[in-house]
Amino acid sequence: MRMEIWSDVVCPWCYIGKRRLEKALARFAHADEVDVVWRSFELDPSAPTAGHVDLLDRLATKYRVSRAEAAAMNERVSGVAAGEDLAFRLDLARPGRTFDAHRLLHLAADRGRQDAVKEGLLAAYLLHGQAIADRAVLAEVGVAAGLDPAEVDAVLAGDAYAAAVRADEAEGHELGVTGVPFFVVDRRLAVSGAQSSDALLDVLQRAWDGRPPVQVVAGVVDDTAVDACGPDGCEAPAG
Repeated sequence: MRMEIWSDVVCPWCYIGKRRLEKALARFAHADEVDVVWRSFELDPSAPTAGHVDLLDRLATKYRVSRAEAAAMNERVSGVAAGEDLAFRLDLARPGRTFDAHRLLHLAADRGRQDAVKEGLLAAYLLHGQAIADRAVLAEVGVAAGLDPAEVDAVLAGDAYAAAVRADEAEGHELGVTGVPFFVVDRRLAVSGAQSSDALLDVLQRAWDGRPPVQVVAGVVDDTAVDACGPDGCEAPAG
């Protein structure tokens, strides 16, 4: 079973949703058979790639609220995060464009390290106040998560996986993804937002229970049983 999650690495609710999914999977009897794939979604494609950006100013402009109201928004989400054992430091956050971070996540997916890199990127931005658009920061996260340093440097220095990021974003648009996190199970069930671990567990269980049974299309050819092993042994069919 595959769970695809459209999210961004500067999204507080995406980190909260990740923790809640982990708790749901810890209680799901078939967790070992769930393939979690992180898909690309840029909350702010116009964000700069260099220089200091004040998070409160950016939030105030985006949502047309005052700095005080933006600060209150951050306090609320930080309070929710604390309930998931996440100590957000949004006062230290250094926003920036996340396109390169998503390219790095595609490399990580190809190397079987995507979840570790995703965790590292979320922590870098939301817990440690590191500049998410800084390629040195991205390289540090990637290497710490087990990626090859030379390969990380090569990807970040070029445009590798750019098409894959765009493909994720286009596919998300076709699926109706307008906010993140957005969870899709086997392209049959979807849930939007950082739902509770109970709700995510319910989605996992419903998806598992609702899978169509396997249709046997081989086993008898021309009314003659073909070779197969069963509970009683591996006898060849009579013929």
